[in-house]
Amino acid sequence: MEWKNRRGGENILTKRILTVVLSVTLLLTGCSINQMGKEAKNLDALRPDKMEAATSDYYTELYRPQYHFSTPTENLADPNGLIYFEGEYHLFHQKNGNWAHAVSRDLMYWEHLPIALEHDNLGQALSGSAVVDWNDSTGFFEGKAGLVAIYTNTEGGESQSIAYSKDNGRTWERYKGNPVIPNPGIKDFRDPKVFWHESTKKWVMVVSTNQSVTFYNSDNLIDWEFQSQFGDKEGSHVAVWECPDLFELPVDGDLNNQKWVLQVSIGDNDETNGSTAQYFIGEFDGTQFINDNFPETILTTDFGQDFYAAQSFSDIPEQDGRRIWLGWMANWRYPYQSPTEPWKGSMSIPRQLSLKTVKDGSIKLFQEPVSEIESLRVDHIAIDSMEVEGEQSINDFSGINYEFEAVLEWENVEEFGIRVRQSDDEDTVIGVNTKENKLFLDRSRAGLDMLLDRNGNPFLFGNSHTTTYPSGEKRIKIKGFVDESSVEVFINDGEYVFTNLIYSQPTSNGIELYTKGGKIKVVSLDFYPLYSTWRERPKENEVERIVVSTEYLTLKVGENQTIHALLKPDWVKSNTPFNWDINEQDIIEITESDEKSISIKALKAGVTNILVKHPQTETTREVKVRVLE
Repeated sequence: MEWKNRRGGENILTKRILTVVLSVTLLLTGCSINQMGKEAKNLDALRPDKMEAATSDYYTELYRPQYHFSTPTENLADPNGLIYFEGEYHLFHQKNGNWAHAVSRDLMYWEHLPIALEHDNLGQALSGSAVVDWNDSTGFFEGKAGLVAIYTNTEGGESQSIAYSKDNGRTWERYKGNPVIPNPGIKDFRDPKVFWHESTKKWVMVVSTNQSVTFYNSDNLIDWEFQSQFGDKEGSHVAVWECPDLFELPVDGDLNNQKWVLQVSIGDNDETNGSTAQYFIGEFDGTQFINDNFPETILTTDFGQDFYAAQSFSDIPEQDGRRIWLGWMANWRYPYQSPTEPWKGSMSIPRQLSLKTVKDGSIKLFQEPVSEIESLRVDHIAIDSMEVEGEQSINDFSGINYEFEAVLEWENVEEFGIRVRQSDDEDTVIGVNTKENKLFLDRSRAGLDMLLDRNGNPFLFGNSHTTTYPSGEKRIKIKGFVDESSVEVFINDGEYVFTNLIYSQPTSNGIELYTKGGKIKVVSLDFYPLYSTWRERPKENEVERIVVSTEYLTLKVGENQTIHALLKPDWVKSNTPFNWDINEQDIIEITESDEKSISIKALKAGVTNILVKHPQTETTREVKVRVLE
C-alpha cells in the first residue's frame, strides 16, 4: 500500500471524522530578541536565487539535514577534491565509486552538479584531491590555469590517476597515460592528497599505504618520484590509515613559527568501536615528515563517532588565509546503514583550523565553525545569567536547527550539562563529569538505540563518547550546532570537538540544563535559530510545514500512544491547537489532547489515518495507524 501525505484542499474525507479543536486565541510570533541580518532587512530581500520555495517538500524528508550538505539520493561518502577557484568552492565526494560534485560561493548554499568522474576502463574513481595548475605545469591548459583532479583507480590494484578540467570543473577529461603512479605491489594504496610545496617548487603527494603514508613529488603532476614514508610505530595502528591531508599552520597566529599537520583517518576496528581519526604535528621539508611528539602519542581529531575522511580546501586565496576542512559525518562501522531515505550520508559543517599552545605547553589542533555560518542566523535569544542546581528547562527557546553557545562556571559539582533534542523519551546530552574529569556527548537516549552494522551484526548506536578534561578547570565554553540528525560540539574555542549523528523524533525540540551533586553558574547562554540552506527563506511568520513525532504507527488493540505535532520553522510559535481528523474512528479513539499532542487508544484491528492540520497553514501532515489484534 502506498501512503501519501494529503495536502489541504485535496482528498475530501467521505467517512465519519472526529475532529478535536480547542478554542484558543491565535498567538503567532517570531523570536523576540535581536532579529539578525544587516540593517534588519526584509526577509524577502535575503532569499537566495534559484531555490525551492520555503513551503516545498524539497529536502524535508525525515532526518534530512537543513544546513549541512547532503546528496539528494543514494550514498555520500568521503569528501574529495575540495578546492576554491574563481569565486567558487568545489565539493566533490564519493558516491558509489564516482566523484559527485557541488559548488558554492559561501560554503553554506550548495548547487548540485552532474557527476564529475565516473567509472572508466581503469575501474572506480576513489578518493583523492584537486589542485589549480596555475602555471600549466601539466601542459593541459595552453598556458592558462585549470583544475587537475588526482584520484585512485581500482582496476588491477589501486593506482593513482589524474583528470583535468578547462571549464571550472563542469567537464573532465582523463589523462591518456593513466595511471601516473602504478600500484607498487600492495593492497592499500589510495586517497592521494596533492599540493604545491613552495620551498622546493614541487608538487607533493601524500598517499595512504596501509598503516602509513608515502610521499612523492613531481614537477608536472604526471611524473612522480618516491621520497619517503611515515608511520612506522607512530601514533595509532588499530586499523588501516586512509584519506591523508597535510598542511602548514602558524602556532598561536605567529607566522614566524609554523608547523605541519598530518591528518589520517583510521578504519573500522574494535578498539575504538568503529572508525576514528588522528593527526600528527611536526616538520615537513617537501620530502619527509618528522613527528614533533613521542611516537606513542595519539592526537585524536574528533572525540565523537561520526567525523571521517576530513579534507581541507586547496587554493583558498592568500588574502583569506584560512585553512578550512570538512568531514564525512558517518562511521565505517555503519557507513550506509542510517535510517534515511532516499539518501545516505552528510558532511560536517566547514571548520576553520588553527594550532594553539595549551596549558600543559603542548600544541593542539583547534577546530572552529567558519564565520559564514553566522549568515544563517535568524534571531539571537539571550538567556539571563542564573544559577542551576538540579534541572532547569529553557522556556524562551526550543528548536531542532540551531546554534548555541554557553559559558558555565562551577566550584563544587559532580556532573552538569545541556540536554538538547529533548522530549519525555529522548535527549542528547553534552556534559562534564568532574569526578572522572571527563567531557562527554551521550546519545544513548537520542532515539535510535540499535542498528545493523555493515556486516549485518547488531551495533549499539545509542552510546556515549568521552575524553579527558583537565581537573583544575572551573569554567567551560560550549558551542553547539544541532540539526535534524546531528550534533556538533566545540569546547573552549574548538580545543575539544565531538561530532555525532542522532536520529531523534522531529518533535523532540526541548532544551534543559542540569546538575548532579552541586550547582553551576550560567555566565551566558545564547541561541541562534538557523535558516535552511536548501529552500528559500520563509516570509515573516510564514509556516513552512507541519511535522509529527511519527508518521507510521503500529499498535495492538488496547494499547495507547501519544503523537506530537509542531510547526516549522522553529521560530514560528502558536498557542492555537492542531486539528486531528481521524478517518476511521472505530479503529482508534482520542483519549487526551492539548495544543500540540493527542493520546490515542487502539480499539480494533484495521488501518486508518489521522490528518493533522493547523489554522495557520494549508499544509497538512498524515499519520498512518495500523492496529493489530
